[in-house]
Amino acid sequence: MKKVTILSFLAALLMCGCHKNTFTISGTIEDGAGKMLYLEELAPEGTIFIDSIPINSKGQFKYRYKMPYRSLYNLHTTADNYIVTLPDYGEHLKVTGQWNNLSLTYDIQGSPESILLWQLQQYTNDGAEILNQLIDTTEHYAQLYFDKKVGEEVVLEKKDYTDSIYRETFQEQQDYVCRFIEENQGSLATLIALYKPFNNRLLIDTRDPNSIDYYDLVLEGLQERMPDNPHTLHFKNTTEHLRSALSRQ
Repeated sequence: MKKVTILSFLAALLMCGCHKNTFTISGTIEDGAGKMLYLEELAPEGTIFIDSIPINSKGQFKYRYKMPYRSLYNLHTTADNYIVTLPDYGEHLKVTGQWNNLSLTYDIQGSPESILLWQLQQYTNDGAEILNQLIDTTEHYAQLYFDKKVGEEVVLEKKDYTDSIYRETFQEQQDYVCRFIEENQGSLATLIALYKPFNNRLLIDTRDPNSIDYYDLVLEGLQERMPDNPHTLHFKNTTEHLRSALSRQ
């Protein structure tokens, strides 16, 4: 009896040893039955393909990966339809969403820092929706003017309105990512926030001398929490290069 207990204990230790540096990601993708997901690492030097993940006939998938270090992982259906996750060791991420619109419909559980990124993405999605509405409005009034159904003064008035909404939305998005960085120092999620764009324009613009303050905040947090992580070491060089470039302006 004692021998069986010792063997069971050793087996449990081996299992823990095998899984201590891994994370598991699983879930259900609507309309994804029989298709393939792709997992990539967003490594400091660029994107690294990890594996293809088959989705079964019920739309379900499951995959375990051993991380060499804490990093960001991109799960996607197509190149422009993806989600970014930030798993910790031993976590089991559970993802749901729609195959054709994963980035806009996904939900994630089981990973606090991946949920942080989900919250950041939701706010980004809200801003993108407002931007699309402004574009639709602008195009609609341009067509009305082309068809001679409204005069130029109406178009200019509407342009002033959409421009003001755009500026307000940009400022709200910018304020959000700045707060996100301040409130989540030490998380790799701050790297994603730092490079968030709005309408193809970086919310924290490196041409602005004040941008270095947020680069410093990100770096300070990463150095305190994970000083030897490859992301931290690479970002230190990035920050030093930005500081040097700004000093020459």
